[in-house]
Amino acid sequence: MSNSRKWLAGVLALAMLAGCSGSGEASGNTDSEGSGEPKVGGQIIYGSTTELSGDLGNAWWTNNASDAMIRQLIDDYGTVTTDQGGELVENATTCAGIESVANDDGTKTFTVKIKEGLTFNNGDPITAANYVAYALVAYSAQNKEAGAKVSSDQVVGAKEYQNGETNKLSGVRLIDDYTYAISITSDYVPYYFEESYANLSPISMKLYAPSQADIKVADDGDGAYFTDGEITASELDASRYVYADRISAGPYTLKEFDQAALTATLEINPNYGGNFEGQKPHVEKIIVVKAEDETQIDALKTGAIDFLSAITGGAQVNAALDLVEAGGFSEVHYDRNGYGKLMFQCDFGPTQFKEVRHAVAYLLDRNEFANQFCEGYGSVVHGPYGIASWMYKDSKEQLAEKLETYDYSLDKAVEVLKEGGWVYNADGTDYVDGSGLVRYKEVTDEEAKVAEGKDYTGVVEVGGKKLMPLHIEWSSSEGNSVSELLAVMLANGEQTKQAGMEINQNVMSFDDLLNYMYRDATQGEQYGVKTYGMYNLATNFTALYDQSYQFTMDPDLVAQGWNTNFTDDEKLDKLSMDMVYGVEAGDDATYLQTWVDFIDEWNDYLPEVPLYSNVYYDIMNSKIKNLECNSLFDFYQAVVYAYIEE
Repeated sequence: MSNSRKWLAGVLALAMLAGCSGSGEASGNTDSEGSGEPKVGGQIIYGSTTELSGDLGNAWWTNNASDAMIRQLIDDYGTVTTDQGGELVENATTCAGIESVANDDGTKTFTVKIKEGLTFNNGDPITAANYVAYALVAYSAQNKEAGAKVSSDQVVGAKEYQNGETNKLSGVRLIDDYTYAISITSDYVPYYFEESYANLSPISMKLYAPSQADIKVADDGDGAYFTDGEITASELDASRYVYADRISAGPYTLKEFDQAALTATLEINPNYGGNFEGQKPHVEKIIVVKAEDETQIDALKTGAIDFLSAITGGAQVNAALDLVEAGGFSEVHYDRNGYGKLMFQCDFGPTQFKEVRHAVAYLLDRNEFANQFCEGYGSVVHGPYGIASWMYKDSKEQLAEKLETYDYSLDKAVEVLKEGGWVYNADGTDYVDGSGLVRYKEVTDEEAKVAEGKDYTGVVEVGGKKLMPLHIEWSSSEGNSVSELLAVMLANGEQTKQAGMEINQNVMSFDDLLNYMYRDATQGEQYGVKTYGMYNLATNFTALYDQSYQFTMDPDLVAQGWNTNFTDDEKLDKLSMDMVYGVEAGDDATYLQTWVDFIDEWNDYLPEVPLYSNVYYDIMNSKIKNLECNSLFDFYQAVVYAYIEE
């Protein structure tokens, strides 16, 4: 599963907010004195379908879903978070109050008072300086040098600070030991989710600058800065992979990370003061392991795994429900706030052309695909939303009138390809429909390029024309049932051949897939080369649905790692921005209408082919109590309400 790198409009610590729910007081399994409080103890072996990579670096580099969950379990204490219903709330454990002021120059300042007595897992005290340090590290030139992808547009002075023009971050202020302030640039006011602007989380400089024993945060009145030491790109990068004695401030502490087995063991942080409601964990230990699709149900049966989250495929769901019916296991299900998809990169090869993207959609019988994969536990969607989304629920009639459903049709696929100029054979002669040969299109020198001096694979020159083959390189992850079904129903389908299209499947690890998708040359030069025009993966949305940077055409932001679809649609870019930055907080009607317009434009440009949005099933050993899930409150949030009853 993929999760966006988007750092919610520059918000510094509100991470991925999808998944599970648990609320209210736990009951049963009380202590011997009858206090009503569950005992602390037991463990949950969490089976993750995404293999850990071990990158714990705040989602500044990569955002593997399993890594993200561990980060969120060990790093907490943000001042603003979301509750069980996905609503923004102040964190009552860390935050003593937030004030906002609209300034005369159009900027807006949020002043946050944090509570006294907070500590890291090692017992070190937490003050406002630790919160400000997060911003100073995140926006730093050294962090950018280390390959971190952090937008600096929203916070006053952050761009100059990130570019190394100054050592002071003027828009982030250390007011006193327990107060900090953040000022937002006028271009990003208003903001529909504006309370999230006030959020920071604390970090320890012992982790991020271990060689600088005396480094601290200072503020002389014109912005926060580091004094008595310097941060370096090498130490910031190394902090991603520190496991032993990792300093953090969440409900759990990283006890062990096995790099060979790619498993993680977490234990309760005794210094944790509680979540936004003051809730503290009772499950003593969480062990995160890889769950293989083929064996995960058997692993549940044998006790090798205690908990499987967000089971998707119908065959797996049915097998899991059989397990529940047999006894010893329980389930929680909820609509998904996300979708499975075919993702295109739209800046090279055949997938740069909208007609090709449309043709792929027409060549896949998505209704049958959803039926076969979900087996009644999901359905087709026609844009970047999930069936749990309130916007989708409130605009179904509008969407039904506006959106193209791309119903399965070989004839329609051929029609749009011909309209797009895919009308040649490799020798330049006219293409004959139904021949089964690969179609070619005349392209410009620029359209043919993959890199300087290199054309897309198979481009030929005939009679002074450059002809590009309708050949798509597809990246798919290994051991993936969606990939297997796509290979049968699309890539190797007779209809695809008859349309004159060729799709070549390349199976790889999910980490490799993400590196190619992000074009992350820091992980290897090969990843920085335009290679794959199509990927299959999935996306879950946060409670704060903000797509403002996902389709940006700003070259600086694209270079930073935003817009992994590499789209070039100005209207899509504008609508994605207007949806959040053109709407006042609380103006749900304007937000909803702009969202509908955004979905409509997205549906036409089609940077992705939505495959399904489904009902998630969490299956767990019956010893696990009070762990209930929905699409806006994930395992890392819900587990603090759970307990073990052996």
